Amino acid sequence: MSRTLAAAGATWTVANWPAVLAAAEHAHKVAEAPDSQKLEFLTPAEAKEVEAISACIIPSDGTPGAREAGVVYFIDRALVTFSVDDQKTYREGLPEIQNRLQHIFPTATLFSTATAEQQEAVLESLDEAGSKNPPRRPRANFMAGSAAQLFETIRAHTLAGFLIDPESDRKGNRGGVGWTVIGRLPEHGFQPPFGFYDKGYAGWQPASAAKESAKND
Repeated sequence: MSRTLAAAGATWTVANWPAVLAAAEHAHKVAEAPDSQKLEFLTPAEAKEVEAISACIIPSDGTPGAREAGVVYFIDRALVTFSVDDQKTYREGLPEIQNRLQHIFPTATLFSTATAEQQEAVLESLDEAGSKNPPRRPRANFMAGSAAQLFETIRAHTLAGFLIDPESDRKGNRGGVGWTVIGRLPEHGFQPPFGFYDKGYAGWQPASAAKESAKND
């Protein structure tokens, strides 16, 4: 797997964090007015396929998914900034995914126009192909090569674009849908009222209570 956020260490993440946040901000803006923006790396046809794959990874199933979060725009910006090394993976992997689709379903044409069942079958085969512990009895044409690598890369990029902090200086996932889905509250976790063991520390009271206490003193 390439150097995506899923495989990155802390040092890499810190070094690239400004670019990651910038990609999230870009995706947030473009998702609100996609017709006024141009793709920077992906062609329109490629973007349609990438969006379809990311939508399978985080579907719009009763809750907003990758499509609503504008993940494809995050990925497009990533590929010309912090994830330039993954350009080849996308260019080589997308045609291979189409080949994989047509190998399993000869009448299918594009992944984006395939049925949900067909898309799931293709991605399951790619997930197995990229696994460190593939089945003992591999299917015919089981090893999908660059297609499996691309699936892992898109999965990492999708999760990053979907869950990045929407309350950072640069707005992240569109409308904070990623945090909504996982039940993550935007408020900071360490805020009053605190627990019993925090009472001895300065600032354990809300600011208003602290001011009132100072007046009474």
